[in-house]
Amino acid sequence: MSPTVVVTGAGHGLGATIAAAAAAGGWRVGVLDRDGEAAARTVAAIGDHAVALTADITVEADMDRALDLFAAATGQAAPDGLVANAGIVRFGPLATVSVEDWRAVVDVNLTGTFIAARGVARRMRAAGTAGSLVTVTSMNGVAPGPNAGAYGATKAGVALLTRQMALEWGPDRIRCNAVAPGLIDAGMSEPIYADDEIRELRAARVPLGRLGTGHDVAEAVLFLLSEAAAYINGIELLVDGGVTSTVMSTLPRPASVDTVGPSGGS
Repeated sequence: MSPTVVVTGAGHGLGATIAAAAAAGGWRVGVLDRDGEAAARTVAAIGDHAVALTADITVEADMDRALDLFAAATGQAAPDGLVANAGIVRFGPLATVSVEDWRAVVDVNLTGTFIAARGVARRMRAAGTAGSLVTVTSMNGVAPGPNAGAYGATKAGVALLTRQMALEWGPDRIRCNAVAPGLIDAGMSEPIYADDEIRELRAARVPLGRLGTGHDVAEAVLFLLSEAAAYINGIELLVDGGVTSTVMSTLPRPASVDTVGPSGGS
């Protein structure tokens, strides 16, 4: 029997890429999105290994109904995995961002991730089955970016929530890990990279010399879902080509300090 996984926010963008990669890897995939038509389009592209699920992850009853439908479709009381990918952005300076926009981002990105993860974990615990939950955070939750509104704060919150889940649900054989995408030319970032100049400037700042792809992120997610990661629990895996490690390279530095030390200098 194929392993099963639910991917939230899978009607488009990065979530659709993850869902397709999971299906190609042999998973039976629940393609969950609040836009039912978008979920159906992703399923049509994937084929028989996918089931369309419509739910607003901020509404617990909605999430429960979707999980009931997936259980009926797969014959399993609980899925083997969850990818909590759904998220929104409402960028803007903190000084002017509206409380309405702030709350909307917190509700989807943080509370929605909690509702989806807890719903799946409860089913795993009730069924007595092991499983793997993967949340999608962001390098914006590791290092702040300008005018990010609530986005970075919510992603940092999801990272800590993931470690909390790993601590509490690990004894039930439920592993919980996060993947933090960096400069990825996919999903919500596509409008940024439509500008060729910005695209080239950003790619040049990545130590690996290129922007990431949705496939790069999907491969990391599938690794953490899989038995190859059976002893990994509570980590946040940066998929950023090393860009979050480059802050020192942006600061002025006299050439003379590169020869200071026991083997050089005066």
